[in-house]
Amino acid sequence: MDTRRLQFLLELSRHGSMRAVADVLGTTTSTVSQQIATLAKETGAPLLEPDGRRVRLTPAGRRLAEHAVTILAAVEAARAALDPGAEPAGTVRVAGFATAVRRSVLPAATALAAHHPRVELRISEYEPQEAFAALLADDIDLALTYDYDLAPASVDPALTVSPLWTAHWGLAVPAADAGLARAGGTVAVFEAFRDHGWIVNSRNTADEDVVRRLASMAGFTPRVTHRADSLELVEDLITTGPAPSVGLLPAGRAVQPGVALLPLAGPDVRQRAFACTRRGREAWPPLALVLGLLAR
Repeated sequence: MDTRRLQFLLELSRHGSMRAVADVLGTTTSTVSQQIATLAKETGAPLLEPDGRRVRLTPAGRRLAEHAVTILAAVEAARAALDPGAEPAGTVRVAGFATAVRRSVLPAATALAAHHPRVELRISEYEPQEAFAALLADDIDLALTYDYDLAPASVDPALTVSPLWTAHWGLAVPAADAGLARAGGTVAVFEAFRDHGWIVNSRNTADEDVVRRLASMAGFTPRVTHRADSLELVEDLITTGPAPSVGLLPAGRAVQPGVALLPLAGPDVRQRAFACTRRGREAWPPLALVLGLLAR
């Protein structure tokens, strides 16, 4: 099997049409068709089947495209090992939550532009479950996700997960109600706001899992009144919502007037950020370069 033909199959699995593959690889649709037909002969299995006026991958084609991700990464890693001075080149598709994009990805993009211009980033803002799904579907190469140490997320064994950083979080409350929380740790703070509405994330369950766990420790079930994934909107809901509400925000955040950010300690609430790749893919030189920049 000529591994170079795997790239045609892999791009077809990603883009869905011969024309799109031809555009991405800078060739013609007839060449794409010929290369995949030859690959099918080499493997002894049908890789495409009709789908109306187009074609789609057969189950065998989808399985081979899955293997192609790792095979092509290994080939590029071997080439890099034989020529350590070779400049990485390629497009790395990244998806992550907004804070990680600002804190980790944008500085990496600046460094790439200055020192490794042949590596391009394509960035999407996704919440963790969206990013995991895209990564497993091979729609992206790198996912930046998060969980909380009080509610660890489960990860598919097909993925490799590397820790990036942690951040403490506090409880944002109406400034006029901040005095309700007197001396005590996290559980006492939660108990003080048991009658308030609670704001949780609209696109991920991690925040809600933490809120419900701590509320349970304080002896109540939180009444979720709002769902928002924008930290700015959380603050707006606290200050202008129809009823008093509270929600988690990063500790040390400069909040708007009318919001007080209370510390949570004993137990602490720590958000943990991770870089996730498909197992074996992290050896691909452009991706390995980006992972190294994120780890700085």
